[in-house]
Amino acid sequence: MKIQLIGASGTGKSTLGHYIAEKEHIKWIDTDRYIWKDETFSENYPIDQRLKMYDSDREKFDRFVVSGSVFAWNPTGFADRDLLIFLTLDDEQRFQRLIKREIQRTGESSLWLDEHGFQTNDFLDWCKTYYTAKDPSNIGTLAEHNYQITHSKCPVLKLDSSQPLEVLHQSIMQNLNKGSLRQSSL
Repeated sequence: MKIQLIGASGTGKSTLGHYIAEKEHIKWIDTDRYIWKDETFSENYPIDQRLKMYDSDREKFDRFVVSGSVFAWNPTGFADRDLLIFLTLDDEQRFQRLIKREIQRTGESSLWLDEHGFQTNDFLDWCKTYYTAKDPSNIGTLAEHNYQITHSKCPVLKLDSSQPLEVLHQSIMQNLNKGSLRQSSL
């Protein structure tokens, strides 16, 4: 079982990936671990180091769920997956999650008010470009995700991540077990 979860920041990829890993007793791989040196998300690993960590995980584990993408720095990464899951979420709910997470990680003082009176910071401003970025090489954008979906050799399942984790998990397992259609939605 090789599952990959993609979607905008705040759609619940890590939460769902961790949940699936626990339920199915498989390895959970959070791709942020390949990119960032620590939980401050301020310093990146060089690409050669990312590739070493990626290769090491691929050698150790033949069953896993991946939260996130490696496409921008490793276009052939996770190409042998059994199912690609694209998580979507209403932007209002997504940004509520993101703001809450930013406050937990860095404190409320790390946020400021934008011209519309909404809390923001550099990361949240970047998250707002999810739909407007056009280059598929821009990591974490709809352009990148659409490219992966279009070129996926495995089935793609689109899920609304506002649903309970158990419902999402059941849908994923049903699609894996029935050899799902090329495109499905819940």
